Parts: sequence; C-alpha cells; structure tokens
Amino acid sequence: MAQWEHFTTSVDTVVSRMRALDARLPERDGLAVFNRVYLAVTESVDRHIDLGGFTDPRAAITLDVRFAERYLAAVEAVADDRRPPACWRPLFQFRRHPGVRPLQFALAGINAHIGHDLALAVVDSCRTLGCEPAELEDEFDRVGELLVSLEERIREDLMPGPDLLQIADPLTHLLGSWSLERARDATWTAARALWALRRLPDVAEEFTERLDTAVGFAGRMLLTPLPD
Repeated sequence: MAQWEHFTTSVDTVVSRMRALDARLPERDGLAVFNRVYLAVTESVDRHIDLGGFTDPRAAITLDVRFAERYLAAVEAVADDRRPPACWRPLFQFRRHPGVRPLQFALAGINAHIGHDLALAVVDSCRTLGCEPAELEDEFDRVGELLVSLEERIREDLMPGPDLLQIADPLTHLLGSWSLERARDATWTAARALWALRRLPDVAEEFTERLDTAVGFAGRMLLTPLPD
C-alpha cells in the first residue's frame, strides 16, 4: 500500500506544479497555453487511472509521472537560465510573440512533449519498472488515445472562426502539416530504438540528440508568426 501511495503522491506533485504554473503565468503566454493543455491531459489520465481505465495502474502512473517530469525539467531549466532541450527552445523563444496564435503554442508544446519527451519517458519507465517497452505498450496506446481526443478538443477551442480561417491560409497549411497520431507512432519506434541501444551509450546519446533537434525544427515551423 505504501508503494502505491508513493506513486499517487508523485502524480499529485506534478499536477500541483502545473497548477502553480497556470496560476502565475500570463494567460496569453505561449507556455501558459501549453501548460493548460497539458494539465488537462494529466488530470484526464489520472481520472482514467482512478476509474480502472488502465490494465496496469502502476505502469500507467510511472509513465505519466516520468513523462511530466521531462516537461517540468525544461521549465526549470529556463527559470534557472539554463538551456532546455532543443525541442522546447522554440516555444520558450516565441512564447510572447504577438504573431503566434494560441493554437500554434498548444501544438508546438504537444510536438515537443510527444515527439521527444515521451520516447525518453518510456525508457525511463522501463528502467524504473524493470520491464521491456512491449510491456508498456497498452499504457502507451491508452495515453495516446486520450491525447488524440484532447487534441481534437484543443483544435475546436482554439481554432479561429471559419471566416478568419479562410483568410489565414498559412495557419491552415501549418495545421495540416503536423499530426499527433503520426508523431505518436514515430515516438513508439524511437522509444524501442533507444531501449535497444541502451548498451551502446554513445550511439544512444547521438540518436537522442538528433531526435531532439528534429523535433525542435518541427516546433519552430509550427510557431511561424502569421499576419492577423
């Protein structure tokens, strides 16, 4: 029971940290936009855990916490004047740019977190639990399903009205160039590759750096400032 309480406390801790961020960040800040989205994701995952929506709650909680810790570490790095991973740099660089729409901030954050952090979180979780990635696939897929459903809601909530969208053709192009489902599939492949490379640290490090850079490049494209 004590071990289960420790995992629950860890989830409560990351949720509390995201709520504290939400309370102190300006509403229009790009980081605030993503943080609200991710807080909703984490709370949704936790509700599904409480309702028995995961076959292995311990594995689901571990993945949830390791995943969140990657994002929170990036936030801490910037607060301490350290460089965050490359995948997060565009969001922090453009977070106050007036030409970037809220939907772009949300998707750029999701891109960084799914495209880079989730693959590393799977590996972190496997090490914590002493298991293989295949043993986390059900939890990975279930979290992915929740993310896809939330992305649809995000697009509905943050998408400009039909008239504006017709005028803002560049935004239409940007939104069509990125898919969470494709990113999730690529992340699972990356996680398996990183796990296979765990006994080759130099190769694993190079793979991780290239993944980080590629995801950061996609994020920069998603944050292209657009005319009003």
